[in-house]
Amino acid sequence: MALIKVLDPTARRMDDDASPGPDAGALAGKRIGFRLDQIWRCWDWISESWAEKMRNAGAEVSFWRSTNRSGEEGEAQNQSLQAWLATIDIAVVGLANCGSCTGWTIRDAIAAANAGVATTAIATRNFEDFAHELAARGGRSGLRVHVLPYPLNELSREEVDPVAQAYFAGLLEVMGGSLTAEEKAA
Repeated sequence: MALIKVLDPTARRMDDDASPGPDAGALAGKRIGFRLDQIWRCWDWISESWAEKMRNAGAEVSFWRSTNRSGEEGEAQNQSLQAWLATIDIAVVGLANCGSCTGWTIRDAIAAANAGVATTAIATRNFEDFAHELAARGGRSGLRVHVLPYPLNELSREEVDPVAQAYFAGLLEVMGGSLTAEEKAA
């Protein structure tokens, strides 16, 4: 009888970084970047709401939108992403809300974390486990993931706005961020 060796496809990387990376800290004076995509209007609305709160806390906010990611355009996108990451202190990367979107969200969040940027990926409840699995397979099992309810994109803006409000404090907690006493009161 011949012997065979079965490889475990779920084995963890030897070079895994289980650290969540640096905390965001006090938002005042920080440069915060939101990574958007082409599909999820709900994420555009939520990120706009959160950006306003962060600006009110004294942060500078920018947005970077992911578009086509293959071929020459994909190479240009990657260069653009790397250039944008060099301009921010904190990255809020979303939205993990489908299979490929979760893959690209986590890929870009790992790129931000590997660049030394305080990073939080945003996922909806249905894609939370997948986001964590992809982060681990990408060598960043400690990647911070903030989870929103599912579904969201099927909702109107009037229905999404309260979700943005309700989940902002949780975002701050996950990212290790803080507001001043005055901003908390507002």
